[in-house]
Amino acid sequence: MGSIDEERLLLEQGRTQNESSQLYTGDGSVDINGKPVLKQNTGNWRACPFILGTECCERLAYYGIATNLVSYLTNKLHEGNVSAARNVTTWQGTCYLTPLIGAILADAYWGRYWTIAAFSTIYFIGMCTLTLSASIPALKPAECVGSACPSATLAQYAVFFFGLYLIALGTGGIKPCVSSFGADQFDDTDPKERVKKGSFFNWFYFSINIGALISSSFLVWIQDNAGWGLGFGIPALFMGAAIASFFSGTPLYRFQRPGGSPVTRMCQVLVASIHKWNLEVPIDSSLLYETQDKNSAIEGSRKIEHSDELK
Repeated sequence: MGSIDEERLLLEQGRTQNESSQLYTGDGSVDINGKPVLKQNTGNWRACPFILGTECCERLAYYGIATNLVSYLTNKLHEGNVSAARNVTTWQGTCYLTPLIGAILADAYWGRYWTIAAFSTIYFIGMCTLTLSASIPALKPAECVGSACPSATLAQYAVFFFGLYLIALGTGGIKPCVSSFGADQFDDTDPKERVKKGSFFNWFYFSINIGALISSSFLVWIQDNAGWGLGFGIPALFMGAAIASFFSGTPLYRFQRPGGSPVTRMCQVLVASIHKWNLEVPIDSSLLYETQDKNSAIEGSRKIEHSDELK
């Protein structure tokens, strides 16, 4: 009788664990309060519209500035073509360097959600500053009279470029985090959700292209025909909408905990690979993990599947 009771108890425990695994995500994701999340109530496609809306509005705002920026510098700030092109390429280069800052902060300290939230706010402040610099007469040079075009003052340049580089800093926290935060909404341990993740990336790039299309056509026409104050103000409004969209989805999001500095982990890999250069690799690939537990030893990270592609 005792052995039968023990078997029954083990079966009940196994059934309970199986039901729990079906209720909760298996990839270590948590809610905004750090508690395990229920699959039924969070993540998946119910959370993605807010993330896709954020990306679409942010890309619309970015391309609404970048597409026609040379025209603004030459026609309104009265710069030469060479100087204007140099300023634009320097700014765009900065926009593609700042994601290194956002990625490290997200992975090591803040997590993707708070990184997006903080840098989106910086982005919005930059957009508002840029709009004010194009709208308030004291913050922009006077219009050309004949061939006489007054140059922008140092203060006018300072306000304009302050707003412009706040945008460059803001995009550095959004660009590397939004796509991966969207991917976090799908549980890798669930085969059904893993398939849906691929569909998410299709919609993600579709959202980028929709934002770029609207800004490169409609907003450029607004800037050239209705004024730059309105032409910069509309992207600022869309950036505000992006922030509102992002925060409104907070109860539905799944969060991955930050796992420490990726630079430190890269250095650890290099040191370990040199130290174990002549180590004989076991035939059983399950022995190659850093831990036998289900999850990685690094908080916020996942155990990577083995591959023979880099032999």
